[in-house]
Amino acid sequence: MSGAPLLSVENLSGGYGEIVVVNGFSLDLAGGEVACVTGRNGVGKSTLVRLVTGSLKPSSGRVVFRGRDLTAAPAHGRARQGMGYAPQEGVVFDNLTVAENLTLHHKDRSLERYGDLFTAFPRLSERLTQRAGTLSGGEKKILSFCRALAEDTVLVILDEPTEGVQPENIALMAEAIRRGKETGRAFLIVEQNLSLVEAVADAAYLLDHGECVYSTTERDGLRARLSERLQL
Repeated sequence: MSGAPLLSVENLSGGYGEIVVVNGFSLDLAGGEVACVTGRNGVGKSTLVRLVTGSLKPSSGRVVFRGRDLTAAPAHGRARQGMGYAPQEGVVFDNLTVAENLTLHHKDRSLERYGDLFTAFPRLSERLTQRAGTLSGGEKKILSFCRALAEDTVLVILDEPTEGVQPENIALMAEAIRRGKETGRAFLIVEQNLSLVEAVADAAYLLDHGECVYSTTERDGLRARLSERLQL
């Protein structure tokens, strides 16, 4: 890691009721870094994100963010500390327009903060008056991605941001994440698309049955190494 951890996840475990889905996961993430968590469907990746963001209460372990133990803090409390989150499901408000989705959390309702993102994803700016529910699945993901990146947060957590997104737009997402890194923001990304992982990850973690079975900070040959382990 290049600096003091912005986020420390310490031996975190939890799930649903008595069912433990994530078991003993740990990571340290500093500002200006990207950690990617990958693995097959159903291995606990989204559950891990919910534990980190406060949507689920852990059965053990700690979440320390900006030097504060937020393990017992609710999701809105973590958001106030600068933790942003784009979930895998329910990514937009279908009955609101694209513009309303983008400005809902901002008192000034200004779209100026989206200037660079509109340049990268012009299709979004062309559909500002359209109901978000009429967008394709990939377009909804781009909308959610842009909203998360435009928020004033120091940590951006993205759960499967590229699901249904075209390859050319995935490459643009990677560019936007790299620009965010340059400003000192940190990213925790759950992602199965190894092209994005390879493009942005400073550290990669492979989950299987809720446990981290492989982790690396070596970027050379990252995609091949992850692919090999995913096939085992």
